[in-house]
Amino acid sequence: MEICSASVLLAVLSFDISEGISSPVNPLQQTCMLLHGLTLAFLLQILSDIQVIIVGPYLAILLFLFLIPLGMYSPCIRQMGTLGPKPELIGHRGAPMLAPENTEMSFQKTIEHGGAGLETDVTISYDGVPFLMHDRNLRRTTNIKEVYPNYVTENAAFFSWDTLQKLNAGKWFFKDKPFSPVLVLSKADQHWAMNQTIYKLSDFLRLAERHNKYVIFDLYRPPDKHPYRNSWVNRTLEVIFESGIRPHLVLWLENSMRSFVHSAAPGFQQTMGRKAPVEDLLMSNIVKLNLAYKEMSSEDIRKYAEANITTNLYVINEPWLFSLAWCSGAHSVTTNTVHILKNLNQPLFLMVSENIPCPRAFEAPYVCQKFLVSQVIPLPFSNLVFCLFPILPLTTCRAKHHPSKPLQPKGY
Repeated sequence: MEICSASVLLAVLSFDISEGISSPVNPLQQTCMLLHGLTLAFLLQILSDIQVIIVGPYLAILLFLFLIPLGMYSPCIRQMGTLGPKPELIGHRGAPMLAPENTEMSFQKTIEHGGAGLETDVTISYDGVPFLMHDRNLRRTTNIKEVYPNYVTENAAFFSWDTLQKLNAGKWFFKDKPFSPVLVLSKADQHWAMNQTIYKLSDFLRLAERHNKYVIFDLYRPPDKHPYRNSWVNRTLEVIFESGIRPHLVLWLENSMRSFVHSAAPGFQQTMGRKAPVEDLLMSNIVKLNLAYKEMSSEDIRKYAEANITTNLYVINEPWLFSLAWCSGAHSVTTNTVHILKNLNQPLFLMVSENIPCPRAFEAPYVCQKFLVSQVIPLPFSNLVFCLFPILPLTTCRAKHHPSKPLQPKGY
């Protein structure tokens, strides 16, 4: 290579300046110059290949990102003015992140944070007093280990109301910390929570009536050999009537003896805990569905809404999931986080579209969709305009009749 470099240099120096022509170049010099030319061409080819390797995937990624919206569906991408009202918030066992679940304090906190309804679970004591308890036994949410250590696994329905009143229903909340991170409570709230007791259904209903809140509850049938095994629904109805709560505030969920309940209390909002054909629901006087959010789609919600059957979804805690429920048309949601969801004024990532003229470059009569992105989450571009060329199979520019031009663009 050094010999070739010297030969090429001599060839350059052999150029006759006076006559403007070069002297004859020997074969070695010609060979070396050819080798240098080939080397330069090879290097340029490598650079070109590298450029293709870099630019090719980059363009492919851009195209992929450009086409993603065409196959994407979200109930939060919708036409301007079609978003329904914010779903009402129903406190799941009250506000269990702020207070021990199913206690008076828990429901008071739900009311304090603007919840529209209260959800709970009802068990009937051995002497016929309906009370609030989610679990079949008292081990998790009371201090029964300390008071009655031999009855830790006993069914809660086999205790008398006098016995249940002796239990503390708040200390476990600070010991077990059911939610993480634990919210810091004021000293007054800590003292209040530490002294909670098991809550009676009658007191729960009176609280809801005073504050004009809906109630919905799972009603547990007592076990075998329980005195109210076969009269549990009747006993519960007696307590509801005695409480004085207005009938329309009761979302009756229990399916047993539904016809009897409807005849005894026609003002209750009959609520079903499973999906069924619209005709069957209407025949059973159902006005609301109470379902896990995974069981319902926006299409299902719309179908039932057309028959005046509203939907409550449970248990929804995260703002993004609540946003999807909102965009899907849910009437209400059951949640542990009333204190958080109350602050949402519109769904996260909401994109509403309105028709705007396409640029003049589009000779075809197309209309683009202008998407206004929700301001709940700050984004670098609040207004995005998607106007794709008509050669794509699906675009957000939709054909629109124009009297002076053909309906389809040329070459489509």
